[in-house]
Amino acid sequence: MKPLSNECYYIIFNYFRHNYKNLFSCALVNRQWCRIVISILWSKPGHHIKNKKLIKILLLSLNEEEQVQLIPFKITLPNCPKPLFKYTNYITSVNDDLSEGVRNWIRYKKGHELEYAIEQCLILLFLRTSKLKHLSLKWTYL
Repeated sequence: MKPLSNECYYIIFNYFRHNYKNLFSCALVNRQWCRIVISILWSKPGHHIKNKKLIKILLLSLNEEEQVQLIPFKITLPNCPKPLFKYTNYITSVNDDLSEGVRNWIRYKKGHELEYAIEQCLILLFLRTSKLKHLSLKWTYL
């Protein structure tokens, strides 16, 4: 019996796109499934991007040039190992929930300038690494 191709698995797992619990379980089965499921989970982070843990993962992916822009704000970026996957490579859509996620990560209000700077760095990251098809943001503090 011939094993299924990655394309077949992708089609199957894509049916569970909105059932995150089942997708996360599938990601734990083996490396092949994990790679496929991660690409589905991260393609459209949607309202999950409000989660400060996702923002932390994204901040870990900033390159030096993007990090330098945050130096004037004297914030401490997460000090963790680089993520296992280059999650931003999978992102195709970002919405205005990004702003709320940044505010959740900051945890305290330091002003709109800091929020704007972090969002700007993340957008540069998305433009550099992802395959964005849709970007929708509302910046009210420009």
